[in-house]
Amino acid sequence: SLLSLTLSLSLSLSVSLGSSCRDLNGLVNYLQCVSNSRPPSLSPYLSLSLSLSLSRTLSLFHLPSLFLTVCSQYSRGVFAIFGLYDKRSVHTLTSFCGALHISLITPSFPTEGESQFTLQLRPSIRGALLSLLDHYDWNKFVFLYDTDRGKFSNLCKAGQNSWQVSAICVESFDDAAYRRLLEDLDRRQEKKFVIDLEAERLTNMLEQIVSVGKHVKGYHYIMANLGFKDINLERFMHGGANVSGFQLVDFSNPMVIKLMQRWNKLDQREYPGSDSPPKYTSALTYDGVMVMAEAFRNLRRQKVDISRRGNAGDCLANPAAPWNQGIDMERTLKQVRMQGLTGNVQFDHYGRRVNYTMDVFELKNNGPRRMGYWTDSDKLVLIQNEALLPNEILENRTVVVTTIMEGPYVMLKKNWELYEGNDQYEGYCVDLASEIAKHIGIKYKIAIVPDGKYGARDPETKIWNGMVGELVYGKAEIAVAPLTITLVREEVIDFSKPFMSLGISIMIKKPQKSKPGVFSFLDPLAYEIWMCIVFAYIGVSVVLFLVSRFSPYEWHTEEPEEGTDGPPSDQPPNEFGIFNSLWFSLGAFMQQGCDISPRSLSGRIVGGVWWFFTLIIISSYTANLAAFLTVERMVSPIESAEDLAKQTDIAYGTLDSGSTKEFFRRSKIAVYEKMWGYMKSAEPTVFTKNTQEGVVRVRKSKGKYAFLLESTMNEYTEQRKPCDTMKVGGNLDSKGYGVATPKGSLLRSAVNLAVLKLNEQGLLDKLKNKWWYDKGECGSGGGGSKVSLLQALSLSNVAGVFYILVGGLGLAMLVALIEFCYKSRNEAKRMKVEAPMSEHHHHHLPHHLTPSSPRPSCSSPRTSPHPSHSPGYSPGHTPGPSPSPSTHNLATYSEVFDGYGSDDGSDGDVMI
Repeated sequence: SLLSLTLSLSLSLSVSLGSSCRDLNGLVNYLQCVSNSRPPSLSPYLSLSLSLSLSRTLSLFHLPSLFLTVCSQYSRGVFAIFGLYDKRSVHTLTSFCGALHISLITPSFPTEGESQFTLQLRPSIRGALLSLLDHYDWNKFVFLYDTDRGKFSNLCKAGQNSWQVSAICVESFDDAAYRRLLEDLDRRQEKKFVIDLEAERLTNMLEQIVSVGKHVKGYHYIMANLGFKDINLERFMHGGANVSGFQLVDFSNPMVIKLMQRWNKLDQREYPGSDSPPKYTSALTYDGVMVMAEAFRNLRRQKVDISRRGNAGDCLANPAAPWNQGIDMERTLKQVRMQGLTGNVQFDHYGRRVNYTMDVFELKNNGPRRMGYWTDSDKLVLIQNEALLPNEILENRTVVVTTIMEGPYVMLKKNWELYEGNDQYEGYCVDLASEIAKHIGIKYKIAIVPDGKYGARDPETKIWNGMVGELVYGKAEIAVAPLTITLVREEVIDFSKPFMSLGISIMIKKPQKSKPGVFSFLDPLAYEIWMCIVFAYIGVSVVLFLVSRFSPYEWHTEEPEEGTDGPPSDQPPNEFGIFNSLWFSLGAFMQQGCDISPRSLSGRIVGGVWWFFTLIIISSYTANLAAFLTVERMVSPIESAEDLAKQTDIAYGTLDSGSTKEFFRRSKIAVYEKMWGYMKSAEPTVFTKNTQEGVVRVRKSKGKYAFLLESTMNEYTEQRKPCDTMKVGGNLDSKGYGVATPKGSLLRSAVNLAVLKLNEQGLLDKLKNKWWYDKGECGSGGGGSKVSLLQALSLSNVAGVFYILVGGLGLAMLVALIEFCYKSRNEAKRMKVEAPMSEHHHHHLPHHLTPSSPRPSCSSPRTSPHPSHSPGYSPGHTPGPSPSPSTHNLATYSEVFDGYGSDDGSDGDVMI
């Protein structure tokens, strides 16, 4: 391509461009704008016209074509050449211009050699780059370049500083080669890069950096060019990588602002690209034209004749004949001093820029931010951007607060459609955000994280998702949510002091309450104790029996009272037979007492220690009985993480993205490593997208799935209907929730102080009680009434007591029946033996006592056992009925009773 610039008065300039058409169009547009603007720096007698001719067959990389082009322009009478070069054409072009005494004005990269007729509009970046490397204290980094000038000009000081620099030329790299290189550097843990590439190649390189995920937190790039704002770094801004660079054009300069206003008003159809700011190369082109115009103005003032008539020179001569006034033209160009779009434009005697200033920028969440400037004299000067002071950054701003929809932290109100903005939400974190905003004095807007995740970094792309990603990529400024403070998150964002402490816990489906057994009333004491009580009862009874037998004070006789007839009492002389001893011990144990008591000291000692024993046992039993009868136990199949790791019947998992999963992935504890190995290989997957999905899976798994989550959420879910989940075991770790802010955010200190103040005021505890327990739906017992149902006993709790009662009554009736049958059988046998004796006795009885006499009924009153000797008896009086033989036989049942012992004073025979 060939661009010819012609001034009036037969002054001509030649501009040859070896860049892409897009760059050429930008330069042409700029020159056209300059042509139409009639800059005030030009003399009113000088008019600037622009003509463009393109030859697509021209390639500056083809040296013969370049030679012919330069000669052609030289023969047309040009006074200077404005052109671009690369590393292959730079020496040829500068040699031609030096031989012909034609000045070359170029915005291309500056050369290190001494070229007499070359003016380099682009300042050297070497000094600024070395100062910035010293500021960041880099001693190991990767240097990517595409020309030899980059390698030699910027690394010459590396050896002196003992830097470890990996210099890589990427001139011939394609996209695949870029990716392979970046992956290899990532394996070598290379995180710091200096990139010195031309615009087109730089764009491709940045695209590949994004594609392999190296544009995130932890990576730092320094762009070794002068157009930091010309680079599209939006993906890097969202990715979180630290990017630094230099800016030559000061867009706050009034001259730049004025030109930009005129440039933006141009018709885009006639001036393509006028809708966007021009790049720094276009600004250098503008300044180059202004330098040439200023030089011609100075020559005109000095009345120097620089016409080409008669001394034009000949480029085809051997040797080439130079232009006689070329030295004067070169000297005049180097003497130009002016203020251009790129700042102060001034050259030394080698044609290099001097006394220039370039700004140093860093990429922040909201875009490039000026961190300082660099000059030849002052070197790197860092500044404090007063526009970002805390008082001003918070004024008249609405801070975006990211959070996650998770009860009880953030929930929609019942009629949320009737509200707007923050009023649509309620919950612990909603109240916490409101309190923090009051303390630090900001306006805020709650924004629910779109992907519904807390925040984890993709191992392949290195991109953060969830709320952490919202902070890292500048989409939010504060995260008020149940966000766990972890090391990997702390590396990319800042946390406040914890506002809630917690740990990883296990959630399982609440097992069915085991129904109490029939003999659950025996549970207060262990079965071993019951067996010991039985043996103690038998032992005490036997000891009491033996003591009563050996002690003389337990033996006694009772004489009949005076004035009474009858045989001596047949009561046994010792009341504590074996059966009475058992009965006494049983009565004492049941706290009921007995009609007989030991008479001897030894017997009373036995009774006393037995009473003391029963007192303690019964008191202990009664104390535990209420708890065992009112509390229904649940048998849990899992009690700890060790139980989970040892079995395979119950699946278990965590959130697919969060700190709990990261804890197991990084843990070096054998149990947790085993659990992580199971979880990552389980099919189907045991990970869930959110907490609610995990809770639903636990409830529907019928006890075959356990969910690992933070203890706070576990406790909250346990208090929500249908009250069918429970927390088992202790916490697996200890951690906390914190309010997060982006790295280096000015809100961090204010938020941290607000959290500490809320904690000291006790408001954090009040909020937790409000949303966990005051609004709980299951009560402390997991459901139902908190008082009546917990203390009420069901029939199943005491069914065994009724069974024993019924069984005892039935046994008593059975024993009574057996006794009756046994005695009746014995009496029947005796009656058969005594029948003949009865008949013999019948013949000797009086007439009124014969069997023909009337018999008494069963309801007749009790009669004396010896009616024939009753007082007052006389033959003339009709006596009462005498007992029949059958009645007499039944009366002898008292003999059986005598075997168990009888009460004092009772008759030996009982008449029925």
